[in-house]
Amino acid sequence: MRDVTDLDLRKLRVLRELSERGTVSAAAQALHLTPQAVSQQISALGRELGVPLTEPSGRRLRLTGAARIVLRHADAVFTQVEQMRAELAAHGSGERGEVAVAGFSTTLSALILPAVARLRESRPLLRTSLAEVDPPESFSMLHRGETDVVISADTTHRPGPAGEDGRLDARFHRVALCDDPFDIALPEGHRLLDSPRLLLADLAEETWIFATTGMCHDIGVAACTAAGFTPQASHAIGDWDATLAAVRLGLGVALVPRMAKPAPRPEVTIRAFSEQAPSRTVFAAVREGSQTSPEIAAVLDALRTVARAAVAA
Repeated sequence: MRDVTDLDLRKLRVLRELSERGTVSAAAQALHLTPQAVSQQISALGRELGVPLTEPSGRRLRLTGAARIVLRHADAVFTQVEQMRAELAAHGSGERGEVAVAGFSTTLSALILPAVARLRESRPLLRTSLAEVDPPESFSMLHRGETDVVISADTTHRPGPAGEDGRLDARFHRVALCDDPFDIALPEGHRLLDSPRLLLADLAEETWIFATTGMCHDIGVAACTAAGFTPQASHAIGDWDATLAAVRLGLGVALVPRMAKPAPRPEVTIRAFSEQAPSRTVFAAVREGSQTSPEIAAVLDALRTVARAAVAA
């Protein structure tokens, strides 16, 4: 085994990207490199370590057992690097820096933008940049260092696979922000509008409007099933304002996440359930080891504070 004290972290990142993407071309695209450059970096790393890291497999390359050992230690190295950066940042005042945040559309207006406004008051020298990105791409960005904080959500009805939402991936540190309950949007004159007690099961005979695809759709269908009925879905709409317009026209009822806060519409009432409301857990994820950085810790604190207010009944 050769001396590894001068290992290039960039080459380790290339190897890890190849492991995750599966092909040289996919890794090259993710890293904004040419396939030739990716192959050269991995070959150079193998020479530095004195072991072969890839071997032919048909028309592709596959990682060797030695490469798997390298990758296992590389994850620990990258965690230590993040911790070093966090400690260096903590050495200063923590008032100055830049943090990039990525989140899905619902969280922008209800959570991320208010948190940024709060930080402008408390830490005016701390710069934040925002991006609207859905999982799993947002977690790929977090892994590549293209963003520092990701806002995502999960639910007991639809748990994400390992690594897709950051819950089971050792590279990421998860911070719970809030539970986001779903309320029900009812049209004017609905029979349950003034009912003192409202349960999901009371709506078993209704016509339903669900989101087109994704978590909000899955939560609604699963919650109805858990309440003992199969919902009669009439429309699939991916925009919350359009959903409320459909409710106003009497085309059905709809579950709306409280954090979405669509613009109020006349002739539509959004009511909270009396109990057992469907919900999703909204959380932030950062690279493991970076959570103690004062800049990132400040962003996480602001997000927690705003999240609690965003879902208050």
